Amino acid sequence: MFAKTASVTRQQFLTDLLRPQYHFLPPSNWMNDPNGLIQWQGKYHLFYQHNPTGPLWGYMSWGHASSDDLIHWTDLPLAIVPTPGGPDEVGCFSGCAVNNNGQPTLVYTAARGEKYEIQTQCIAIGDETLLNWQKYAGNPVLAQVPSESGQTSDFRDPYVWKEADAWYMVIASRIKDVGGVIFLYKSDDLLNWEYLHPLLIGDKQRNGDIWECPNFFKLGDQWVLIVSSHVTVATDTVLYFVGTYDNHQFTPIYEGVLDYGELYAPLTTIDDQNRRLLIGWLREARSSQEQQLAGWSGVQSIPRILTLSNNRLLMTPIPALQSIRGKHHHYTPANLLDNGFLDVNSLSLDIEAEFVPQPASNCGLSLVCSPDDPARIDILYESASQRLVIRNIASQHDSSLSHAENNRHVDKNFGFEEQVDQLTTHDQQTLTVLTQSIPHALAPDERLQLRILLDGSVVEIIANNRISLTYRIYRSNAQRNHLQLIGEKSLVQTLDIWEMPSIWQ
Repeated sequence: MFAKTASVTRQQFLTDLLRPQYHFLPPSNWMNDPNGLIQWQGKYHLFYQHNPTGPLWGYMSWGHASSDDLIHWTDLPLAIVPTPGGPDEVGCFSGCAVNNNGQPTLVYTAARGEKYEIQTQCIAIGDETLLNWQKYAGNPVLAQVPSESGQTSDFRDPYVWKEADAWYMVIASRIKDVGGVIFLYKSDDLLNWEYLHPLLIGDKQRNGDIWECPNFFKLGDQWVLIVSSHVTVATDTVLYFVGTYDNHQFTPIYEGVLDYGELYAPLTTIDDQNRRLLIGWLREARSSQEQQLAGWSGVQSIPRILTLSNNRLLMTPIPALQSIRGKHHHYTPANLLDNGFLDVNSLSLDIEAEFVPQPASNCGLSLVCSPDDPARIDILYESASQRLVIRNIASQHDSSLSHAENNRHVDKNFGFEEQVDQLTTHDQQTLTVLTQSIPHALAPDERLQLRILLDGSVVEIIANNRISLTYRIYRSNAQRNHLQLIGEKSLVQTLDIWEMPSIWQ
């Protein structure tokens, strides 16, 4: 019954060209962090931060959906909601799901107080269907913020895993006037937690003053810590640290940016194929008023498989995405023109491109509304500077530019550059040009590989599996998206484009 009602709800958005069709999002209203991604009895279950009452943040509950393949999803009833008078009376915040010896268990942050400032850790226990959840009567199971934090409010987003001797948990917080911190805990039963020590302490000037949504896991021979850096006066970003983990002490040897764009608060899990999977919230880049009018907000990324190479995190969209590909367009230099338009236009595309960059040349693709419209998104590689460049040319009132004035100082510590210019067209139309670039040095003889997932207002860009930038574009006149080659056709090794269907029809 719930799935049928959800399907009817989704029908009201069929004419919304900005709403993604092959990415997961709830039937309506607000969604943010993914929570509790878990594989249970052969099915994947995704929980997520959800406001069932409207398209803006509030009344934080856990939405729920299941899938056989991480592509097609079935909407399920809410898992947990705030309990009046309980420790989570103003919100069931982010957390994770674990299999506790055959007993599905949610571990989450409960919020109280007028400003959500009282944050404690709670659990809920489910039945074998994962549809019925009972909050533990002894909640909260952890309430005290470690004294070295120097504050009492930011203490959230538990991530739990099992080692040979016990359960372990990391919780994100901050140390006053120092920066973000991840605290490490140990438990035999998920109910009684012993504080061990900080797993890692950050530097607010380099990587943000508050950390959120930690993930900590072994990948190959190393351990990876992912944190979402929440900066009170700037744009949030997602960082990762690769290092060693001995005697419960983590020593980072590499630090990088997981995504330079709108992906935030990712969550990982390992499945029965031994794949480390990641999914993240794709934030909106338009105003609250526009989100309210749209009736929905928030999208989940296409799940990615994580691997390591030379201590750098590599990300690949799951192969199951290929199973829904539609009409195929294949290009080589023989059927292309220099800077020519391609005979494909669609709202939803999966693009695989490989270029052979040459010195002092640019190569890439441009997403345009129509051949006659100056508005466009250029995705290109500058060989001279060895940078991946995203150039958004739009009208001054375009929602895609709403983040143009944001402070990106954490990203800039990792080579991110941003510039805003004005452009006047031949017909005296004033356009804004937002140029963002990321360092992307290619090894000798290494080709540029681009994977671009275009879906309504979502653009996921992955370069050589190691650079990720997720973009949101809102073109009010976008009936279809047209593609144009940037650069000489001789720089193209292969270019394959698939039109993508809706996963809901």
